[in-house]
Amino acid sequence: MTIGVFDSGAGGLSVVAAIRASLPGQEIVYFADTAFVPYGSRSDGEILDRTRLCCARLLEHDVRALVIACNTATANAIDAVRAWAPVPVVGVEPGLRPGAAATRSGVVGVLATAATLASRRYAELLRRTRAEAPGVRFIEHAAQGWVELVESGQTDTPDARETIRASVAPLLREGADTLVLGCTHYPFLRSAIEAAAPGVAIVETGPAIARELARRLRIATSNPRDSAASPAARLRLESSGDVDRLAALAARLLPEAG
Repeated sequence: MTIGVFDSGAGGLSVVAAIRASLPGQEIVYFADTAFVPYGSRSDGEILDRTRLCCARLLEHDVRALVIACNTATANAIDAVRAWAPVPVVGVEPGLRPGAAATRSGVVGVLATAATLASRRYAELLRRTRAEAPGVRFIEHAAQGWVELVESGQTDTPDARETIRASVAPLLREGADTLVLGCTHYPFLRSAIEAAAPGVAIVETGPAIARELARRLRIATSNPRDSAASPAARLRLESSGDVDRLAALAARLLPEAG
């Protein structure tokens, strides 16, 4: 079985890692729109057009499901893709509900791109979560430059730590004890985030996406101990930009990327 995974760049590889852990043995075709990354500052129309085009490219591989492993693309385009795609389409969204469940201070910081935070889909998710957890306050921050750090391979350099500290510090001053990573690039910055916010709970959504994918495809997920001994899913990398550069980056970000 082949699964198609799409992101604006390399961030969706964090979702690939989660899929590999839960569904070892499945073939994955990963398409990165690196010629147009980052999406966070692009218009809604451009994000929609690029998402449609990239998902259409993945469908050429006869995939059994599509994963839009990009919060910005999900927020702007998943409804349109689901309307025409002949296979299940799984998207991502910031883990506000898990964040609300994890917080003890009642303050949750949400880190995402400006486009995700401005989207109708995010506003609706926030409304629902506030209704379910009225005692929790969500503070959003558009994390400028974080996607570019991952795309350049600077996941835990001094410059990366300073950029991340500058974004996280205002949330901590507001009392946030939980940080929701609302972009699939951000888990690759986890070490630098933990250095800037020691002891703070960090919520990412890769494992939840893998579980939803398994549910849609009716595949049993693996026990983590079993999957550790299983061969990793075969991964094919494609890109609208420099695929060799993507492969080199994947080798740094994702174990056994070949």
